[in-house]
Amino acid sequence: MASGRMEFHANTIMQHANFAFVLANDVWMDDVRDLRHYEREPYNLILLHGLTGTDTDWLYGGLAQEMASQFNLNIFMPTVGNTFYLDKGYPGANWGEYVGSELPDYLNRTFRINMKRENTLIGGLSMGGYGALHTALAYPETFGACIALSSALVIHEYANETFEKPGVMPREMITDIFGDQKEVEASDKNPEVQYLRLKDAGTPIPKIYLACGTEDSLIGHNREFAAFLKQHNADFCYEEGPGVHNWAFWNRYLEKGLDRLL
Repeated sequence: MASGRMEFHANTIMQHANFAFVLANDVWMDDVRDLRHYEREPYNLILLHGLTGTDTDWLYGGLAQEMASQFNLNIFMPTVGNTFYLDKGYPGANWGEYVGSELPDYLNRTFRINMKRENTLIGGLSMGGYGALHTALAYPETFGACIALSSALVIHEYANETFEKPGVMPREMITDIFGDQKEVEASDKNPEVQYLRLKDAGTPIPKIYLACGTEDSLIGHNREFAAFLKQHNADFCYEEGPGVHNWAFWNRYLEKGLDRLL
């Protein structure tokens, strides 16, 4: 198995972009629980960090190497700062386009792997769970499936936020990320809007796996989004179980999500 970190100049964000990677190219088969995953070519997973995170989070806190070997995956983990993987609308700050388009294209050319929709997934935790959903729905031609864990689906909360009490993010920060409170629910920053646009257009929509811990403060938001998907007959799975907002939950349910989707 090969692993490491790289950087390249990304035009969408006009800077050198860091990403970590794990390639399932030299796996000891005696350690693999289900050899059927090696009866096909490797799949590709872009795996996203949460707020305050970096490209190494899934290597050191998570089980990226273990999941790569068990499921025959090439895993790529970019750093995007606290951007929620969203575009600002101009070159230099188009973080969604970077993750959803430029990075897969660069990986395809550099590692000479075929990142076609049928074998490419995106996943993430917390801010990265939101980012995985948003990016998958923004680039359905790139991703065939999405794993969203403890997703920070805070659009409706932000739209009605009075900012009377201190939150995880300062008011200036969350406003800079999501824009006008009055417009955000109807914007493409809302995964519900994204999903309905794809459905109305008849565009193939990525499969979605959602999971959240029952003791996680984000459980209500995830249940609401799961109810939305059920209402619209989406191809999705929602699971919850005992757990808080931590690596014990994310590692357990990343494996569950991969097992279900693959």
